[in-house]
Amino acid sequence: MNAAAAERPSTRAPGLHWPLVWTVLVAAILWWGSHAHLERYISPRSGVGYWLGILGGSMMLLLLIYSARKRFAWLSWMGSIPTWFEIHMTLGVVGPLLVLFHSNFSLGATNSNVALFCMLLVSTSGVAGRYFYTRLHAHLDNHEDTLEQLKAVGSRLASQSTSIAFLPGMLEAIELVEKRYIEPPRRAYLRIPHVLVGGVRVALARWIIRAEIERAVKRALLNESPLIAGHARRLAAAARSYATRRLDAGRRMTEYQVYARLFSYWHVLHLPLFFMLLVAGIVHVVAINVY
Repeated sequence: MNAAAAERPSTRAPGLHWPLVWTVLVAAILWWGSHAHLERYISPRSGVGYWLGILGGSMMLLLLIYSARKRFAWLSWMGSIPTWFEIHMTLGVVGPLLVLFHSNFSLGATNSNVALFCMLLVSTSGVAGRYFYTRLHAHLDNHEDTLEQLKAVGSRLASQSTSIAFLPGMLEAIELVEKRYIEPPRRAYLRIPHVLVGGVRVALARWIIRAEIERAVKRALLNESPLIAGHARRLAAAARSYATRRLDAGRRMTEYQVYARLFSYWHVLHLPLFFMLLVAGIVHVVAINVY
């Protein structure tokens, strides 16, 4: 491939966002199943309904393979951990889905209800864990700039640009806005709400910085400094670019810290919930087949 071809922009159409497609598909199946009056066609005690329960329960038992694969290196012959993570997530959705069809999306005996609610609790926990996991990787993967690198760049700019009157002021303004809108609050219970409105806070911080840059440019032009007047617009564009990158890096770091803490809490909770489901499922199967 020649250089011209390498630099030519790709015309390939963007691919489907498969997690979104998967979510919409599962939601549509759940909606249909809950409105289809399946009790007219499916019985939990026999036929298709019974085997849906067996298949769904077996899938949830297979979820343990992922935990075993992570903990025991000698199971490497089974495949990579990322592959089993995807299988784990798929089984964690399809298994409960089959069990819901097995139960006709309705309550039954006490032991059945306990198993059903345990399953829903574990499934919800799994969805939350998947969200925390993806947010962790989304905030640090494929980002060239880190907050510390950008702060170091700012320090170098401040020390090397004494002849440019408004640039050091911009760095100070960025730091003030960063502390006010981007850095996480000291109180732990305020950090989750802080992350949830991160987009609004960053948009407001950018607007404040842009306004400050525009004021600095106007001051430079009014002063008619030969050094600044000729390059004010270019310097303003560079300052805006730097501010945007730094605010985004600060937001990523803040959200990473919060999601890392949530993921660690989730990890402690999820496994006991799964074993609670395992016990409830065994009791349900024994009760159905013995009594």
